[in-house]
Amino acid sequence: MQVRDAVEDDAAAMAAIGDAPRDVMRNLVHDRTVRVAEPDDVDEGIDDERSDAEAAGSEPRLLGFVSFDAKQDAVHVTQLDGTDDACERLLSEPVGFAEREGMAVELLVPEADDGVAAAARSRGFTDVGAGPRFEGVPTTRYRLEP
Repeated sequence: MQVRDAVEDDAAAMAAIGDAPRDVMRNLVHDRTVRVAEPDDVDEGIDDERSDAEAAGSEPRLLGFVSFDAKQDAVHVTQLDGTDDACERLLSEPVGFAEREGMAVELLVPEADDGVAAAARSRGFTDVGAGPRFEGVPTTRYRLEP
C-alpha cells in the first residue's frame, strides 16, 4: 500500500469510499491536509485490451483516505474511511505530524464504524467518552496524547 497527498482528481474515488458528494470531497482536498492510500500495484485490474488513453482517463483506485488539520494543541482527524488496513495505515499520517509537533490527536468515530475504532485502538488511541451526534448518529471520541 502506498500513501500520498490527495489531489483534486481523487475526489470521485474518495466520494465513493466516504459516501459523500464529489464536490464535498473536492473541497476537502483544498481545505484540509488529505492523504490517500492506494494499492502497491496501482495498475492492477486494468484490462490489457484498453488503450493507454482509456486507462489514463479512469478514476484512481483508492483503498482509503484521511483528512486532518491542526488547531492550537491538537491535530483533529476530520475524516477517515476505507479498508481496515488502509485506515490503520492512514492514521500514521496525522499521528506522525502530531508527534513531530508535540501535539495530541483527536478522532471522532461514528458508533457503527468498528473498523475505524479498531484502527484507532491499534494505533494507541484511548476512548475518552461520547462525542457529538452527527445526523443523529452517536460518536465516540478517541485521543492520543503526545
